[in-house]
Amino acid sequence: MYGAVPLGEWALRVGLELPCLVILSFFIIADAGMAQQKSTPSQQKSAPAQQHSAPVQQPTPPAQQPSAQDEQLSQLAKLDWKIGPTQGDIAGIAAIVVPKGLVFLSSAGTRRFLELNGNLGVDSHFTFAPSDLDWFSVFSFDPSGYVPDDEKIDPDALLDILKKGNVAGNEERKKRGLETLVLEDWYVTPHYDVQTKRLEWGTKLRQLSGEVTVNYSIRLLGRTGVMSAVLVSNPTSLDKDIRSFKTALAGFNFNSGQKYLEYRTGDKVAEYGLAALIVGGAAAAAAKSGAFKFLGKFIGVGVFGGLAAAWAAIRSFASRKRA
Repeated sequence: MYGAVPLGEWALRVGLELPCLVILSFFIIADAGMAQQKSTPSQQKSAPAQQHSAPVQQPTPPAQQPSAQDEQLSQLAKLDWKIGPTQGDIAGIAAIVVPKGLVFLSSAGTRRFLELNGNLGVDSHFTFAPSDLDWFSVFSFDPSGYVPDDEKIDPDALLDILKKGNVAGNEERKKRGLETLVLEDWYVTPHYDVQTKRLEWGTKLRQLSGEVTVNYSIRLLGRTGVMSAVLVSNPTSLDKDIRSFKTALAGFNFNSGQKYLEYRTGDKVAEYGLAALIVGGAAAAAAKSGAFKFLGKFIGVGVFGGLAAAWAAIRSFASRKRA
């Protein structure tokens, strides 16, 4: 499992106006050898020989280079974190209240955040998280149009599709030198809330090391498309983090004119329903036709699957630094 110690204080200091955590240790080796002069018997009978010693030079300690993890923490600290209380704009389509204790990253910041976590950098994504980074979420909007919500969901069939897409996604990750992740099962079975217009599910993936990653996804239906919110959390605290995440989502709202219930006849309607949102909007047409070509954008697993792995390493390393 991941490191159990949260980043709490570290995130507030390091990621959000933190002092440097790099500890340098210097070792000085002194050469105490003295030059000795040899004297002949005649010299010994006359005046005592004068001994001359060369000044002892203290070697300059080599400059210690920051480790890769130190550099990673430094780069995270430089991101343009918006610290609550404030409000985060999401793609000009929606906004979320960022209360005290939570933080927000714009599209540019999120792209770099994903790269620092060992994932493919993508644009038009936004990060929302508590300041201790015990969990974080990534938002993105797909202007696919109004999605009818009257479709029946078949979890078993969808899981089979996702597993096949996971194989193709891992091939792409290998090409880019990223760690592969195997999709094992649902962590949370897909379900749709008619009242909130939210589609939710969770997938469980396993790294080669045996560690488990959980991606918990929510799709919020709007008038002109779908907002994606992917939660990355430690499996041991996922239930608690989901509750925290959902509580924070109370501050999410589509902008005026973008709400699902504001649909009007003549608006663009998506070519797919709820099931295709789970396998990926980009593959929706294939999902609807049954072609299933398993494109790279097939699932959030392909894009965000490695986040929890690298994020856990950052948390663990930062915790050791604090200790």
